[in-house]
Amino acid sequence: MTIKKCEQEHINRYGEIYAKAFAGEPWNDPWKVEDAIIHVRELMESPQSYGLECVIDGEVVGFALGTSMLFHYGRSFDINDLAVDPAYQGRGIAKKIMEQLLADLKEQGMADAHLITAGEGMLPEFYQKFGFKSENEVILMGKEF
Repeated sequence: MTIKKCEQEHINRYGEIYAKAFAGEPWNDPWKVEDAIIHVRELMESPQSYGLECVIDGEVVGFALGTSMLFHYGRSFDINDLAVDPAYQGRGIAKKIMEQLLADLKEQGMADAHLITAGEGMLPEFYQKFGFKSENEVILMGKEF
C-alpha cells in the first residue's frame, strides 16, 4: 500500500471511485461516473488543491482531495472528498489516507482543516478519531433553486 500525491492522470479513476463509494451507505447518492469525474477535475484544477491517493498493486483504490483558502488567522483546508473503492473498504485505507493527509497539512503550515460529513452513522465517529469535532460557532446553511 502506497500513499502519494494525487495525479492529474488518475482523474477518471478518482471519478469512478467517487461514484461507487457515494452510491453506498450512508449517502446513497446516484452519481453518474462522468459527473463524478467533472467534480474531481474541478477540485483538482483549483490552484489551492491538494490530495492524496492510495495505490495497491499498481491500482488506485482510494483518495482524499480538498482545497485551502487564506483567512486572517492563517490558511484553512477543506477536505472535500475522501473515497475508497467499495471493493477495498474495511482495510484501513481511509485511515491511512487521513493520517498522511493531516500530517501533510500540518507540515504545510495549515491553521486548521474542516469537512462536511453525514451527521449520523459511523462517519462522525471515524472523523472524531482524528480530532475533528462538531462546530458550534457556525452552521451549514443552504438554499435550493
